[in-house]
Amino acid sequence: MLHSEIKDRLIIALDVPDFVSAKNLVDKIEDEGVFYKIGLELMMSGDYFKIIEWLKERNKKVFADLKLYDISETVGRAVKNLAQYEIDLLTIHASSRQIMEQAAQNKGKMQIAAVTVLTNLDQSDLKEMGFDDKISLSDLVVKKAELAINCGIDGVVASSLESRMLREKLGQDFIIVTPGIRLDKIVNDDQKRVADVKEAIGQGSSYLVVGRPITRDESPKEMAAKFNQMIDSVL
Repeated sequence: MLHSEIKDRLIIALDVPDFVSAKNLVDKIEDEGVFYKIGLELMMSGDYFKIIEWLKERNKKVFADLKLYDISETVGRAVKNLAQYEIDLLTIHASSRQIMEQAAQNKGKMQIAAVTVLTNLDQSDLKEMGFDDKISLSDLVVKKAELAINCGIDGVVASSLESRMLREKLGQDFIIVTPGIRLDKIVNDDQKRVADVKEAIGQGSSYLVVGRPITRDESPKEMAAKFNQMIDSVL
């Protein structure tokens, strides 16, 4: 049996429309799932805090993937409100110093990870969005991460393609949450910067976020177990 510390490294994305769907998935996965991501889709269901309470009653860890972004005062107050709940990890966007400092000052016991560049974006997307094309995507990730850490944020969300550079330039004393983790290629995958477990852990990622490869599998418990075993084999 794997130690809970190993299973903590796998964050299973509950990207489903409602509480019943989320509950059914967690029940199917059983003890192979310790840490769960709940994001905007479930937030809009109206049952978000009910889901948090239900997960915590079952001794699960909660990753509130809300990617907060607004003026500093609003972000600070939102984070303070969320800190009243038993949320383990929250996302905000890596933005200005003032916004991130407000978040850090109000996070309580929660950890916060700042989103650097979404994993469904690549260099051409950044250029289209108006970023200077002389700045590479990886350099932008490092600059955003460095500012976030200096502001008191606990870590970042970044693809494994940037994890090694982040570790080399910024050290080990922060968390890296990596989405887009796969066992095999997905047809019409909407993630552009993906990796497998071995690559992500080897590059320095702390937590691996996995959604569809587990949640859409015929046996989500068995698939979650495969990911846990792969993580264990790499560590």
